[in-house]
Amino acid sequence: MKPGFIYIITNTYNTTLYIGVTSNLPKRILEHIEKQFENSFSSRYNLNKLVYFEQFQMIGDAIAREKQLKGGSRVAKIKLIEGLNPLWLDLFGKIEDIMTV
Repeated sequence: MKPGFIYIITNTYNTTLYIGVTSNLPKRILEHIEKQFENSFSSRYNLNKLVYFEQFQMIGDAIAREKQLKGGSRVAKIKLIEGLNPLWLDLFGKIEDIMTV
């Protein structure tokens, strides 16, 4: 089975959060940045800043974690982000430095 990632993206003002899952994080974030799917939630709300991600050895584990996070409160999501990224910096440029594939 292939590896997987969950990620949280937001807009410039950190007002809207989106949680997603993918097997190719750099490619997926580029799709958000380039608004490849123009009618998608992330495109409509200009969500293209990667503020959090987790890596999993199996995509199934990433999917389970995504469901868990989506079921949680906004406060819990903010705590999660701020635990890793207290300044809400865009992590996209650092993906390759942080990833352990």
